[in-house]
Amino acid sequence: MLITLEGLDGSGKTTVWEALHDVYPDAVFTREPTDSWYGDAVARSLADETADPLAELFLYTADHADHLSETIRPALADGELVVSDRYSDSRFAYQAATLAESDAEITRPLEYIRGIHSAFSRPPDATVYLDLDAETAAARAGRTNKFEQDGYLAAVRDNYERLIEAEPGRFVRIDATQAPEDVIASVEAVFAGLLEDDA
Repeated sequence: MLITLEGLDGSGKTTVWEALHDVYPDAVFTREPTDSWYGDAVARSLADETADPLAELFLYTADHADHLSETIRPALADGELVVSDRYSDSRFAYQAATLAESDAEITRPLEYIRGIHSAFSRPPDATVYLDLDAETAAARAGRTNKFEQDGYLAAVRDNYERLIEAEPGRFVRIDATQAPEDVIASVEAVFAGLLEDDA
């Protein structure tokens, strides 16, 4: 089973992901961008304020393809629980917001990016979405890069809402304005339910 953690920067995904290690020590924990050389290329692009958004999208896509072939598919084939801190929905939500602000002349960026992935990606079995407003997310994240600004994150949040509306059965929404320990407890309860249903 592939369960992904999604949400805006500052929503607490990584904190939750780390807490789940203790609960599911035998699971495969992974993340995007990865720590492969493809992920390194993504990180370099993130640090470059002048990076071309379409080129950046394809760096993310290459990293995702490698992640699938090297980690996700082999683990699932072995019957493992896979938990990913960010996955394809992050790309759909974030890169669609980036392309919408760019000169790329792509009129429906969210659909464009989903179309690129449709031929090869493996959808999650369930996605836990840590819901947080854009202003709080930007403040928590520190507004340190181009992806951590209030207006940009508001557009990303809108894209997440469109994804949830399209696949309501896959997403479980968690209120990320709660105290961290309450968010973790809520996510752990969701995981327990998902895994019981899958048993």
